[in-house]
Amino acid sequence: MTTDFTELQLDALRELANIGSGNAATALAQMLGREVELAVPRALALPLADAVDAVGPADASRSAVVLPIFGDLDAIVLLLFSDLDAAALCGLLGVEAGTEWGDSALGEIGNILGTSYINALATLAGVAIEPRPPHVVTDMLGAIVASLLTETAGETDVALVLDSELDVQGVACSMSFLLLPTAGGVAELLERLGMG
Repeated sequence: MTTDFTELQLDALRELANIGSGNAATALAQMLGREVELAVPRALALPLADAVDAVGPADASRSAVVLPIFGDLDAIVLLLFSDLDAAALCGLLGVEAGTEWGDSALGEIGNILGTSYINALATLAGVAIEPRPPHVVTDMLGAIVASLLTETAGETDVALVLDSELDVQGVACSMSFLLLPTAGGVAELLERLGMG
């Protein structure tokens, strides 16, 4: 397992994040009918345990949208929202977070954001990837990640972490985006970008 990426490689990952965030903001603005700004102040490639620490304490309550990806690169996209951020986003759609309607709304928001990111990634890296339907879970961050590790059977070595700040026409909220590729996935992405 290697997490020793050069500054140039990390810059390439940040650029992917910035392009993906632009696409995601446009798609979310269309859904909400409001202006959306999405900034990615931080992009990191970390071992999974460190990635979890980077997005919050293991015992913090989070709403997660889990979006499995398959194709040239198998991965899981994990979008994490604090309870307050989930409530703010659901409120924009007139539903209450934590309800069946709220989970559906958050799943659709996560689907739009996650798919926009991965479509940008696929285009830039020249990979054919497709999302599977998202599912929403609210639990402690540590429990969410533990269940994902069970699903991937420990194949994930490095996670790509993109902390994102959303501003939906005056409603500020944030999320963390984690790309959890199967073993060697981040290295494969960099190779495809000519940064191997």
